[in-house]
This record gives sequence, C-alpha cells and structure tokens, in this order.
Amino acid sequence: MLMQTGDTILLVEDEESSILLVQQAVVACSGNLHLAVVPDSVAALDWLSAETSHGHPVPRLILIDLKLPKLIGLAVLRTLRMDRRLQQVPVVVFSQSHEPPDVVLAYQIGANSFVQKPGTLAEFSQLMGELLALGWLGEAGLGKPLSQSLST
Repeated sequence: MLMQTGDTILLVEDEESSILLVQQAVVACSGNLHLAVVPDSVAALDWLSAETSHGHPVPRLILIDLKLPKLIGLAVLRTLRMDRRLQQVPVVVFSQSHEPPDVVLAYQIGANSFVQKPGTLAEFSQLMGELLALGWLGEAGLGKPLSQSLST
C-alpha cells in the first residue's frame, strides 16, 4: 500500500492499458501526485475504508471507470457520497460509452464530472491538465465546493 501524503489520486480501473496511460499522465503532471490503483469497486471501498480508518488523508481525487467488475462505478460513487469523510473529494466518472442516462445518474448521485474515457496518453494528459486548472488537484481543491464540470 502506498504511503498517503494527501496528494494521492485513487484510480478505480480494471483495464491495464488505461491504468498505464493514467500512470504516465500523472507522472507528467506538475506537483507531487501519487497514484493508487485498485481493480474493482469492492477493492476501492476496502482501500478507502482502510486508509481513512488509519487516519490517512483522503485522496485528492477519485477517478472511477463506470463499467467495473463486481459493482458498477456508480455504486461506489453512491457509497462515497454517503461517507462524510469523503463527501468533498472530487469524483470523476469516465466511460467508453457516453449514454445520457448514465451521465444523468452519475451527476444525480454526486459525480463532479462525467467524461468520455480517454484512450490515448495525450487525452489523459489533457484531462489531468483540466483537473489541475480547476484546482481539483491542488491544496485548495479539498473542502471547497466543486460545481464545475469538465468539458470532455
């Protein structure tokens, strides 16, 4: 398990190619960001529970793939938004399909953004740049209202 510094991004993703792209995009970001990766919804909830119960800072950002093994990403999102410790953490849901019912439901449950799943390093880097520009990855990002959404 990686040491928490408060600059951790939690990625909930089961596709190895997407994990590698996100890892490369995070490395290319300015700042001291770390990436924690879990392969499914159950592992994400277990990781978050373990980290917060040990008093570690919450992640700076949570990226969740909509289509995951075991439980869909929206089930994780619903659970996150019911946990007071995690309510202010920005959550970006991404999916290869951009079905309007999925988008609407994600926002109703509490997603800060729903984006088309980037497929290239350039697209993931652009996403990370937009998150930085919104302030979601900086010190000011935690604890402030996150009403903005990404345009991708």
